[in-house]
Amino acid sequence: MWTLRRASICLKNRGLSYGVSQICCVTSQNSTRHLENCYSGFAEPQEKLLDGFLSTVRFYNTSTFKSYTEMRTFSSQTGPKCSREDDDDLEDGFSDLETPHVLVQETVSGDENSDGPTSELELSEEVDADDLQKELEVLRSETVVGETKSTKKRATSAMTRVILSTPSSISEILDKWVKEGNKVTQADVSLCMIELRKRRLFVRALQLSEWLESSKHIDFIESNYASRVDLIAKVCGLQKAETYIEQIPDSYRGELVYRTLLANSVYLLNTKKTEDLFNKMKSLGLPITCFSCNQLLLLYKKTDKKKIADVLLLMEKENIKPSHFTYQVLIDVKGQSRDISGMEQVVQTMKAEGVKASTQLLASIARHYVTAGLKGKAETILKEIEGDAIKENPWVSRWLLPIYASLGREDEVGRIWKVCESNPNFDQCVAAIEAWGQLKKIDNAEAAFDKMLEKTKRPTSQHFSALLRVYANHKMLAKGKELVKRMGETGCTIGPLAWDALVKLYVGAGEVEKADSILEKVVSQKRGRPLFTSYFAIMDGYAKKGDVHNAEKLFLKMKRAGYVPGLTQYYSLLQAYTKAKAPAYGFRERMKADNVFPNKALAMQLDRASTVQKSTLSALLE
Repeated sequence: MWTLRRASICLKNRGLSYGVSQICCVTSQNSTRHLENCYSGFAEPQEKLLDGFLSTVRFYNTSTFKSYTEMRTFSSQTGPKCSREDDDDLEDGFSDLETPHVLVQETVSGDENSDGPTSELELSEEVDADDLQKELEVLRSETVVGETKSTKKRATSAMTRVILSTPSSISEILDKWVKEGNKVTQADVSLCMIELRKRRLFVRALQLSEWLESSKHIDFIESNYASRVDLIAKVCGLQKAETYIEQIPDSYRGELVYRTLLANSVYLLNTKKTEDLFNKMKSLGLPITCFSCNQLLLLYKKTDKKKIADVLLLMEKENIKPSHFTYQVLIDVKGQSRDISGMEQVVQTMKAEGVKASTQLLASIARHYVTAGLKGKAETILKEIEGDAIKENPWVSRWLLPIYASLGREDEVGRIWKVCESNPNFDQCVAAIEAWGQLKKIDNAEAAFDKMLEKTKRPTSQHFSALLRVYANHKMLAKGKELVKRMGETGCTIGPLAWDALVKLYVGAGEVEKADSILEKVVSQKRGRPLFTSYFAIMDGYAKKGDVHNAEKLFLKMKRAGYVPGLTQYYSLLQAYTKAKAPAYGFRERMKADNVFPNKALAMQLDRASTVQKSTLSALLE
């Protein structure tokens, strides 16, 4: 890791403590030494994370569940058809959850004519400017034996068809189904869980898991228990997931179960809980895997980049070889910091270790080049992604279209979309809508949307969300309202992505109160948890108006929804006080209580707020 840590000297908070320098002497594999070096510029190790390494609620009841149709996912995993490459080394999803250790001849990937999306957003933050929230799929299907990825077809088991065909309770459906002589197998359960997760029917997936365990139709193994933990954490929260873990038999309460909970904690950006879980895993004697370390990297990428060096040092100490996803996170950290030379050094180290960059990773590099203004380098990467003929690799268009749009290359967007237009899949349509939206070609974006609807029998809110985001970005309120009305007429359930776009539509039009009322209705109906960005867009809208009261209300709502306060929220909240010229009494103390420490920008904002506070006090004394 020595090379990669050195490349980060330009980032903040550099320095090397005695504790860290002791570990630098450990001999390990070259790959981890290169990584460690890239981050040698960071500050001393954080005792909370490394104390176990360097120094040597309520119970849930599924009978109370509402018919949620979309819930959140976490971590940064692309869906199964994000690429036709071998991305098995991406470790930010749970490839083993609910996947039996038998040969499954068909999986959910590869069906380009499916009625719904099978992939999610990518890792890189450039996909969304509000980079603290991503709707990313957790589950990846197991690699199929005996088939190439290009020929895999989606399998829908009889159990899946029965569950999706009726809104009745899972137990009633399956009890009747079993009485009719049908058998329940691990393979059927695996395919059913994958399909329910893909559709984000997490409540029904949890009910299925509960029924399977109580009815004992299959023998639960660790992956089944881990999947159950994941679903409880999604639907009911971390505390109830922890409670369930205590009920799991000791022989199945292993690393997979705990790392599942760890990843859910990372999704919520709950640093203290994540670090406590990580140390608990060590105290229980569970192996420290690359997956767990990657989760920490993902967390610190969002919350505290100076801790990344500590994770890399730990990986070296534990002799953990970096995975493809490890490099992906580090490349994104460098790119977001505008440290292009450091990013390129990470890429060189990755190549030297024989790790082949996936299409997703190359697209991430290209986006960072675009952001840094290096258009020539970005286009070189895009040509590498495209290969010799886009007609032979049309699936890469989902990455090419929005990046070419960010470069202002309308000609390239048109060329690539023309290849896909005759028979596009969901991802290609969404990419085209996004690309045309960036280029302000609204008519073209609407045409791509219509093309997408032509190819689906049952449109979901995800189909509408892409165009709704375009309308929101261009403050086209009238068109947005019409699209929402059209969405309602189709009978599709509106989920978090659509709520987010709708909220931003009204905030962008200056109707912050209306956006707030929409979100309030969503929460009261208990149809799923809104995204972080939905709350934040409203809070920031109030902050820009100097509405301290409502900004504080949204800040509290975010905490109640489980979103841990961070720099982003505090910066926006402080902006409300500054705009209103109101004294922000005890602001530093509030931040400290939430374990949030100001960066340079926020410190400057606090200094300005202190000036307002002093002038207010002076006025009282006059």
